[in-house]
Amino acid sequence: MTPVWEGNQVWIVLGFVFVWTAYPGAFAAIMTSPFVPLSLSLLGILLRGIGFAFRHEAEHLRTQQLSGVLFAASSFLSPFFLGAVVGAVATGKVHTARAGNDASAWLNPTALVSGALFVATCAYIGGVYLIGDANRRGEGDMVRYFSHRTVLAGVVTGALAGLNLFLMHRSARYVFHRLMGPALPLVILSVADGLTAFVLIALRRTWLLRISAAVAVASVVAAWGIAQYPYLLPTSLSLSEGSAPPASLIAEFVVIGMAAVFVAPAFAYLYYLQQQGRLQVTESSDELRQAVAADKETAVGAGDAANRHRVVTAVFIGAAGLELSREAFGQLRRMRRDRSSGPGVRKGARRRRSPRRRAASGTRVPARFSATPSGSGSMSTRGTTRRWRRTTGSGTQPGSLPIARSGSLGEKAVAHRNDEGSEQCLG
Repeated sequence: MTPVWEGNQVWIVLGFVFVWTAYPGAFAAIMTSPFVPLSLSLLGILLRGIGFAFRHEAEHLRTQQLSGVLFAASSFLSPFFLGAVVGAVATGKVHTARAGNDASAWLNPTALVSGALFVATCAYIGGVYLIGDANRRGEGDMVRYFSHRTVLAGVVTGALAGLNLFLMHRSARYVFHRLMGPALPLVILSVADGLTAFVLIALRRTWLLRISAAVAVASVVAAWGIAQYPYLLPTSLSLSEGSAPPASLIAEFVVIGMAAVFVAPAFAYLYYLQQQGRLQVTESSDELRQAVAADKETAVGAGDAANRHRVVTAVFIGAAGLELSREAFGQLRRMRRDRSSGPGVRKGARRRRSPRRRAASGTRVPARFSATPSGSGSMSTRGTTRRWRRTTGSGTQPGSLPIARSGSLGEKAVAHRNDEGSEQCLG
């Protein structure tokens, strides 16, 4: 089952490319209006592959359960949303006149029932093939298990098909009348094969059962194509209007012919080998075991080297992170220190008010200086007058002192001058 399932992805890609190149107008409309269900169906295909691949490789129970949930959920998502797209096309709500995603195209009863019909049909076909696999392996209990569920899936499929026809009588009149007209023989053939399949399940005729179930599903697909003819999108885009130029169609049919010649026989042979049990796990030869053991030893040595590299890398990253943290904390401390000292200085430098205004507001008045004709001066600070003179060489010259905001600051300014040895303060 595994290689056949992997090969099915080829046909999905081939179908998308065929519609894109042969009918670009229809492809654009189908990929635009029901964009959401198409995206969800592709997501289901992706999750199905993940669950299918990792289910057998997982060692822990939780991982196996998660893989099983992914596989089951994707097995529902893909057929349901693809069926919803088919139902949206059949109702005629997907056409080239609409631009952008249109939720009403697929969120309607006919499209949703079509999605459920696709899920039930896939369950029915899957059950039919599992009956054959279990019977070939001689597992009678599994044959009974899958037989009961296949019959139930077939009954649900028939009921949903009848309900969908009833809904299409109002929502998709053109397709409904064609199904009851030119495509009616195929519809009857599908019903007859479905009933025959129930009898074959009871008789355990597995090969005939597979053929009967395949013919039933193929008849429905063919009936849908005939019912929709000659439209790609019912009542809005015909085959002639939506087809690519003749040169593109010729190239398209050449490629399809090459695929039928080279790919289809190989796929059929692969399916034959799988059904005959020739792709099962067998005992390995001695040479293969020795090669695997050598690879394991090489992998162990490479793993030790990789572990050493990981340790060195972790130490380097840790040291770099420690250094970055130290720099960040230092920068943070500098920012806090600047914030505590900076605003007062900036505020004082920004607001330079006159002494009278500062005195009126209660701020200490800075010291005032006055010069006398003899070259000495006086400094008035908080009501105290200090005499001063500047000594330069052998004599005294008038000088100046820095303006202080208060008496204590004035005294500090004078002391600062004395420390420098360039000024002398006289009380």
